[in-house]
Amino acid sequence: MTTPPPAGSLYVVSTPIGNLSDLSHRAIEVLNSVATVLAEDTRHSRTLLARYDIRTRMESYHEHNEARVAEKVMARILAGESVALVSDAGTPLLSDPGARLITAAIEAGITIVPVPGASALLAALVGAGMSADRFTYFGFLERKGKARSDAIAEIVASRHTSVVYEAPGRVGALLADLAEAGAGDRAAVVARELTKQFEEFSRATASELAAKYAEAAPRGEVVVLVAGAADVVVDEAAVRTRAAELKAEGLSAREVARVLSIECGASRNLAYRIAHE
Repeated sequence: MTTPPPAGSLYVVSTPIGNLSDLSHRAIEVLNSVATVLAEDTRHSRTLLARYDIRTRMESYHEHNEARVAEKVMARILAGESVALVSDAGTPLLSDPGARLITAAIEAGITIVPVPGASALLAALVGAGMSADRFTYFGFLERKGKARSDAIAEIVASRHTSVVYEAPGRVGALLADLAEAGAGDRAAVVARELTKQFEEFSRATASELAAKYAEAAPRGEVVVLVAGAADVVVDEAAVRTRAAELKAEGLSAREVARVLSIECGASRNLAYRIAHE
């Protein structure tokens, strides 16, 4: 009976977010050694690989073909090939495709090997001058609807730094929505073109930055950071009174909790508990 070859590994490789010199020595070694590099946009990634004379075969892997490609890739890895997953820039899976592939690999018993490196999220966080002890990464918010308003409310209620990715043309609207929801006086930072020639950190209040970018949208890739709310002493009796009023208006427990967080400064846990009493 023939023994099947040992399975290969799936490498999750971080790539530069702008400055091509940020590709690590380890990442170069891995990209040279694997059988295939799965890239979100092969045309984009080919420029990076050519810079380091990496001639590994590339295949396209993106949100529109991941279900079909993942199954084929798993079969090849189980047959002994090793494969590397990269995104157009930064760390795969952070607002980029790849989650389906990782889940399939874990279910198949395949070894996942992260190769860390550049990340717009972390680059923005360490350069913003805000607390990095605790933070929440929101990725790209929905453009409209309840999912967006819920995320905005969560950012406003948060006691720690929030990090959001946003398209340049929508930065002003995002900051205006945050200001309107109660974070207008909160410290905020718009970080753009990280690691590139025109890297810039704009620091002001959310309201001030909303006004700035309403006049002219920033250029390039953007990360928005908002400082956490200051600790406040919450009057639980007043919160319960307001909760009763909201319930009398017919709001659901979830809606009540959201309003309590915004209007009364109640923590998410406190607002949830009182809304369900």
